[in-house]
Amino acid sequence: MNGQTQKVNDQVQKVLDAVKERTINRVFFVACGGSSSLMYSSKYMMDREASSITTDLYSSNEFIHRNPKTLGEHSLVILCSLRGNTPETVEAARFARSKGAITAAMTNLEDSPLAQAAEYVIKYGWGPDTPVEESNYSILYQLVLGVLSVKEGNTKFESLMRSLPHLDSVYNKAKQQFAAASKQFAEKFKDEKVIYTMASGSNYGIAYMFAICFLMEMQWKNSHAIHAGEFFHGPFEILDKDVPFILFMGLDETRPLEERALKFLKQYGEKLLIIDAQDYDFAGIEADIKGYIAPLVLNQVIRLFAVDLAEQTKHPLETRRYMWKVAY
Repeated sequence: MNGQTQKVNDQVQKVLDAVKERTINRVFFVACGGSSSLMYSSKYMMDREASSITTDLYSSNEFIHRNPKTLGEHSLVILCSLRGNTPETVEAARFARSKGAITAAMTNLEDSPLAQAAEYVIKYGWGPDTPVEESNYSILYQLVLGVLSVKEGNTKFESLMRSLPHLDSVYNKAKQQFAAASKQFAEKFKDEKVIYTMASGSNYGIAYMFAICFLMEMQWKNSHAIHAGEFFHGPFEILDKDVPFILFMGLDETRPLEERALKFLKQYGEKLLIIDAQDYDFAGIEADIKGYIAPLVLNQVIRLFAVDLAEQTKHPLETRRYMWKVAY
């Protein structure tokens, strides 16, 4: 057992105090784009751990238009937007509050429209110098496992809080370990017009983010995030020796899906990048949450690959064609 324990974020604690006083039987994760992708691992975690609470993950605008009948006073709606100005997510917060749900908005800006629209605001840090305990994934994990601790006595919350002080070390070692592979990837894949990503379980959000954010949004490369469980039901027909694939492999219960995909990729493909959490040094991370922590480490590693790719393509990650430039 680790000796040091991370203190719970004060703003997270306020939400947990509110949840403690109310019957909660449903949690909705609501966001768009990259903010949505970070919620996949938390939904997976709640699906695995919760015995009395069910979860859904929605793109913000569909959440409003679909208008789930289960949304109401026994719901917790967790929303996220980095700048807190995504119009669909702001409106989703207002919509959820109108239904009587507890609304918790995660954002980097506490005076943003989203922060004002939600009942509770939780600020997370952003940028390379952000302490791990203030990062978006860390904050969201504290909230989700905190809810399970408060409502169901789940002990994974304590495991998380004891593990968080060691996460920076895990991150740094993983980034050093993959630094050379990242540069090789960038040199090899810089001229590819399409790059597919694949994962399953708690890691699928990482594959999704790398595809839609880093490759499509920031590099203008065609991409698609394929679920490893769906690979053999259509997408595998696109594979040949000239088609690039990135496979993210985690440590959770769905790893056999990724291993099956890996075997096929190696048999029929050649342009492959395999990023496997099994190769990491998880010193200080408690065994019962390693599978949940793996996506957090993958999230750090893939940023190396994105930066190196941008350097090779001479296409800065900040370059946009439409986003924030035209009406949409």
